[in-house]
Amino acid sequence: MLDATQNTLPAKPGVGYKPQHYSDITANPGPLGWLEVHAENYMGDGGRPLAQLRHLSEQFPISVHGVGLSIGGEGRLDPDHLARLKHLCGWLNPASFSEHLAWSTHDSHFLNDLLPLPYTQATVARVSDHIDEVQNALGRQMLLENPSSYLAFAESDMSETDFLKAVVARTGCGLLLDVNNVFVSATNLGFTPQGYIDAFPLDKVGEIHLGGHDEDHDDHGAPLLIDSHGREVADPVWALLDYTLARSGTKPLLVEWDTDVPDWPVLAAEVARAAAALEMVPA
Repeated sequence: MLDATQNTLPAKPGVGYKPQHYSDITANPGPLGWLEVHAENYMGDGGRPLAQLRHLSEQFPISVHGVGLSIGGEGRLDPDHLARLKHLCGWLNPASFSEHLAWSTHDSHFLNDLLPLPYTQATVARVSDHIDEVQNALGRQMLLENPSSYLAFAESDMSETDFLKAVVARTGCGLLLDVNNVFVSATNLGFTPQGYIDAFPLDKVGEIHLGGHDEDHDDHGAPLLIDSHGREVADPVWALLDYTLARSGTKPLLVEWDTDVPDWPVLAAEVARAAAALEMVPA
């Protein structure tokens, strides 16, 4: 069990790195303080992506975000995937590593989605065992990200925030608080996002994330939000961020935009807005 928080990201705005923005970022980063990369994109042995990442790591702290470990899966973690992740973190020495509270594998099959979990003591034990395995393999603390939810399990016997508290207590992991995910889940499941933030263990948060979502309706005409990461951050999510920062203090703050990726000036404007939100937090 790891007790000490090992996150060394600055309490500044970051952005999810996309190769098409390489020249703009290196030439004129503005208030940008750090970058996030998806681990699975950098598990090869060479080529331009790794060369660019090495160069970026000399200019910015790097956060590695995994999407393929299937932390909540019922089976064992894939040892080959974990070995590739260990190799990446070994040479890159990122300032932070995170993964999702979700599952994406069944037997030998990989599902191209991050699927939800029931919040029970059995799930706490399974997720905690997997986090312990990851942290021991990497020799570093992992941050666990709250999911965006579209349904709730009848068998759940605790809230999501209580579930996360239990996992943190057992493993010593940190948390990645995705404010857009909170807003999406609250809208879809009918709870207040501010109440969720009030119950969240903000002292365990190593990063806060923001992203865009799409609006739809379910079969009954009720609002349904989709965590798409394909557009600008919505105004209510910025407002929820302000609510969160007033309680947590400044934190490393990431803007994610993973689909329909815009030209750099559009994304840079989101980074500037994130910087402004951090500047408004009382010292």
